[in-house]
Amino acid sequence: MARHKEFEVNEVLDKAIHLFWVQGYEKTSMQELVEYMGIHRRSIYDTFGDKHALFMSALKRYEAIQNNKMRLLVEKQEPVKQLLQYFLQTTLEKEGDPQGCFLVNSGVELGVLDQEVSSFVEDSYTKTEKLLYELILIGQQTGEIAAKLDPDVLSHYFMNAWLGLRTMVKTATNQEKLSGIINTTLSILE
Repeated sequence: MARHKEFEVNEVLDKAIHLFWVQGYEKTSMQELVEYMGIHRRSIYDTFGDKHALFMSALKRYEAIQNNKMRLLVEKQEPVKQLLQYFLQTTLEKEGDPQGCFLVNSGVELGVLDQEVSSFVEDSYTKTEKLLYELILIGQQTGEIAAKLDPDVLSHYFMNAWLGLRTMVKTATNQEKLSGIINTTLSILE
């Protein structure tokens, strides 16, 4: 007879996200995951597989949460410049999350070592660039963004700025400096 799971999968997966986010993949041991997630090692293996499979499940859940936030952002139907500012600004405002970005951290740590992680992170970046592209097109259609600007180039530019901010917030303590970077990035739209 199959045992009944005594935990909610997404709750323990969120704990794994947090631990991997803070420590990285290599520095996180299975024993730490067992203790932090509050479930038995066997339950981790039965539910998620090995450490790498758990890590990939954590990345996928994190991406899904981020994509949902992005979708809600676009659905606000506010002026595009405001949405782009909010997009960049949210990097600085972490409500209980570690600084930076779990996805960016994972790409930096494992991108050249792990093809599965590298492909996943690259695909995620592509999805974000596509969303930025769509926002920029909307801004051009409404006249907020100059039609002469190339939406492809702008989407790459904003993606690069966003990734840079997500890396910088891990060490930068000067909020004025970070806000200045956001303002300068947005000024390209003028």
